[in-house]
Parts: sequence; C-alpha cells; structure tokens
Amino acid sequence: MFEELKKEVYRANMLLPEYGLAPFTWGNASGVDRKNNIIVIKPSGVPYPELTWEMMVVVDFDGNVIDSKYNPSSDTLTHIELYNAFPEIGGAVHTHSKYATAFAQSGRPIPPLGTTHADFSYGAVPCTRSLTEEEINSAYEKNTGVVICNHFKDNKLDANAVPGVLVRSHGVFAWGKNPVKATENAATLEIVAEMALNTFILKSDVSDIDSYLLDKHYLRKHGKNAYYGQGK
Repeated sequence: MFEELKKEVYRANMLLPEYGLAPFTWGNASGVDRKNNIIVIKPSGVPYPELTWEMMVVVDFDGNVIDSKYNPSSDTLTHIELYNAFPEIGGAVHTHSKYATAFAQSGRPIPPLGTTHADFSYGAVPCTRSLTEEEINSAYEKNTGVVICNHFKDNKLDANAVPGVLVRSHGVFAWGKNPVKATENAATLEIVAEMALNTFILKSDVSDIDSYLLDKHYLRKHGKNAYYGQGK
C-alpha cells in the first residue's frame, strides 16, 4: 500500500544523514496523502543504514498504524499537528542539526542577515517558547506540535513563506511541498544557522538584512512574479 509515497519518504529520510543533519537516529521525515488521510513516516529508532523503503510506516491522522509491523517515529504526533495546521504542506522533517539546534538551545530565532536566508525564508526562522512541565508530562509530542502551530498563528506567520521553526531547547522542524523539499528546507535552515552564528562571531551587533533586499530576494524566487529559474 502507498508504495510511491513510501519510496519518497524513504528518500527524504536517507537525505538527512547525507546532508549531515541527522547522525545515528536523530531525525525523521514524513509525507502526507491528504486524499487518503494517511501519513508515511520513518520507523522509530532504526539506524539509517538499515532502512528500506518497505519499512516506512503508514499511520492515520490519529497516529494509528495501518500498514506496518514497525512502530512509527516517536515524533509522529508532532508531524500530525503540522499537517493539520498547515494544509498546503506535503512533507515534514525533524532534526537536531548542530547549528540550528544551538539557536534553539539558546532560545534565539535565526535572523535574516543576508540574501541566502532571504532566498529561503521571508524573515527570521522563529523559536517557540518552552513547553511547560504539564505539556511535557501529558502529551509531549502532540504538544510540541501544538506549540509550533500556535506560535505561527499567534505571530501571524505564513508557514509557506517561513518553512521551518526552532523548538526551544529541542531542535528543528521544517516542511515543504513534499518530503524531499522538506528535507532540503531543513538543510538550508542549517546552512543559514551556521552562517548567522559565524556572522555574530565576526560582528556581534550586526543588523538584519534591509527589508527591500529581503523582499527582492524572496519574491524573485517565491512571489507571484518570480523570475528565478526556468519557469513552469
């Protein structure tokens, strides 16, 4: 069942260690089939070299396994919250990539300092608040997703324009139109985090990119009049 989506999700998961985002078992990628109301996600705790596409786990939107002998990723309920809140995304990724997680652990967003960031995200990559003790002890993974989605709602952020987030003291979640694009966004987020950290080392009081340069770079690639690339 759902072989094509399983293969796509498998490819997205295998890109995580390839891009240096997830050593050991420190990450997961998923994809959604909204027509059939199912999600395909990496099995929990299986090292990447041992994965096959057949091992990808199919769950429903309540997190129930409907096609696999494996347990789904422990972050499945977080992914479900993202798919419910952001109806245009087709893939989601979680990592503990080094530089972006350093920002998450410090409770700092990744500011838009240059055009590399502007090509990727229309503004800062935000950092959520910490989860409360009650949220952690009651339904940790679900509440992680709730905190992310509420942050975007409360701050009127567009998940299509800002394709990733830092969870305070935790790590990275990113998303995209499909699982592979979600992984690419997670990789880009890590790159801009490393660039930002190095920039702060060189100049601690650096300012954000000028708004008109941010607009130019983001909109030429993502806006309705975008002209980057070879068109449709």
